[in-house]
Amino acid sequence: MTVTNSRRPDSGRPPPARFALDRHTWKEIAHLLSNLPTAIAGFVYAVVMVATGSALAVTVIGLPLLAAGLLGARWLGRTERARARALLGVVIEEPSPLFVERDGGFLSRLWTSLKDPVGWRAVLYGFIRLPWGVLTFGLVMPSLFVLWPVLPFIARGLTTVDRAMVRGLLSPSDELERRIAELESDRGVVVDTAAADLRRIERDLHDGAQARLVALAMGLGLAKEKLLDDPDAAAVMVGEAHGEVKLALQELRDLARGIHPAVLTDRGLDAALSSIASRCTAPVKVRVDLTERPAQAIEGIAYFTVSELLQNISKHAQARTASVDVWRSADRLLIQVHDDGRGGASLDGGTGMSGLADRLGAVDGLFVLESPVGGPTTVTAELPWRDRGRA
Repeated sequence: MTVTNSRRPDSGRPPPARFALDRHTWKEIAHLLSNLPTAIAGFVYAVVMVATGSALAVTVIGLPLLAAGLLGARWLGRTERARARALLGVVIEEPSPLFVERDGGFLSRLWTSLKDPVGWRAVLYGFIRLPWGVLTFGLVMPSLFVLWPVLPFIARGLTTVDRAMVRGLLSPSDELERRIAELESDRGVVVDTAAADLRRIERDLHDGAQARLVALAMGLGLAKEKLLDDPDAAAVMVGEAHGEVKLALQELRDLARGIHPAVLTDRGLDAALSSIASRCTAPVKVRVDLTERPAQAIEGIAYFTVSELLQNISKHAQARTASVDVWRSADRLLIQVHDDGRGGASLDGGTGMSGLADRLGAVDGLFVLESPVGGPTTVTAELPWRDRGRA
């Protein structure tokens, strides 16, 4: 699986300027001439919004009014990006919508709106555009009549500044916007995964331990009734109930192990992975090269990732040997699971690989699968390390 960047490249590179008024030059001229009216509108909006919001900040409506003004500034930024896209060929992604916690109170939502960096950059763009709009209009309009031969070069030089302004002030902050989009997507994955795990635990409890405990209670009730009349039968029923208790306890232990195994908590990844490797149908060589333990949550994800991969090897790979390697590289935890089986695994092949990739992605991890038909199969997983004290 190859990790790619989904952002579209900015294709706003026009052809070189020439001594000719081609369509690119005419579009640049149109952009420069329209700078003045749009700059006036943006400047007036920015001044009125900031002045009114600041003047009324001591009242109950001042800050909400300023927050609403920032939302309007986002709209002005969108129109300017559209104008630059149409006339200058500058393709810039739209910033992510303002993320406001639904469960937060009014003050929390207000504060989030007031510190919106996209809105404030659009306001700054509105302020600085007025002098630039006056300058470009003043230079281009006379040039249409007296500097016709060199007008393409004048337009190109001026619109280069325009392009820089749009990219600098109206582009989304790449890292911040990327992380916001990832977190919004990952939050949905985490919620879905947690809901599925809760349903599995509920189902296992209902169909397993709970059913056995109900049967145990009924058996003990019958044994109590026969205790005086038929002690021998009562003793047999108590013996059966004792066996049911053992089975119920084992099922509860298995369920708890599926949530978080005790050996992982007590002894770490080396012992825990060796334990699950011993249950694989193929001999597994485990190598864990860690001088300290990662965050507890990361350690648990690593354990269950290897557990599912080894289960896949047992069920599907028909492998003769397998290996698990775990090591640390800088602030990342690296896991590699290899087998010499038949290969052909894929993220959409129904073996749970896609779910593993989603779970790792939800914590800023990576999942790389290499499994040609005929084998071998190598899965490399990468997780953030995170200090154990901050888990």
